[in-house]
Amino acid sequence: MMLRKITSLFSRPKVTADENTLLQSIDRNKLPQHIAIIMDGNGRWAQRRGMPRSLGHRAGVESLRNIVKLCSEIGIGYLTCYAFSTENWKRPQKEVSYLMDLLVEYLEKEVVELHKNNVRVNAIGRLEELPQRAQEALQAAFQKTKNNTGLTLNLALNYGGRTEITDAVIKIANMVKSNEMEVANINDKLICDSLYTAGMPDPELLIRPSGECRISNFLLWQLAYTEFWLADVMWPDFQRYHLLQAIIGFQRRERRFGGLNKK
Repeated sequence: MMLRKITSLFSRPKVTADENTLLQSIDRNKLPQHIAIIMDGNGRWAQRRGMPRSLGHRAGVESLRNIVKLCSEIGIGYLTCYAFSTENWKRPQKEVSYLMDLLVEYLEKEVVELHKNNVRVNAIGRLEELPQRAQEALQAAFQKTKNNTGLTLNLALNYGGRTEITDAVIKIANMVKSNEMEVANINDKLICDSLYTAGMPDPELLIRPSGECRISNFLLWQLAYTEFWLADVMWPDFQRYHLLQAIIGFQRRERRFGGLNKK
């Protein structure tokens, strides 16, 4: 019985008529250039099914694979996925080790397919604090895909929004201390250029599954004017049509950035 459950975790339906309808409804000229996703609910998804949390994380990898593929297919420029936060080290050591092993497994198994589909792998966070095997797998993926020009898959690993801003402040303070610049020249652009996401556009769409309504220390600076789309499904149940629904919802919104409508 358990074997059948495990096998069924990773089966995903083929493209359905509804998905094709959603695909046809998307305005390809108004796609969000950058989508961010908080991949939440893996452990709870497994526990509700009487399974170990580890199987929820593994099922979540399958959702990531499908979403990365769709983003690549339709022409999204950047996809930033919250994979492991600075707070996640507080989890049981066994779960943390499993997550690191799963990261290495994902990169080693998927890098050929990602490269084939012109996807560039990147990561943000304090990567130097990750286990050596994870750092090596990341570097191998970076090197193999560095010249690709399609989707940039941005994995947020050992990432925290407050930590990112702290690191940016330290970087700028050191520039001032070494007389590379003056305090009067500190502005929004300099701060953006000092963040882990330097050179990337801010996310236009943030997706959070699992029914939670918080940003969990994710991209605190970059989400200033991002549109949010919340889903009640756990991340392992998040499928291609959910992403398409989110994009269509985004395209129907009017973004004013604090201003008024132009009439």
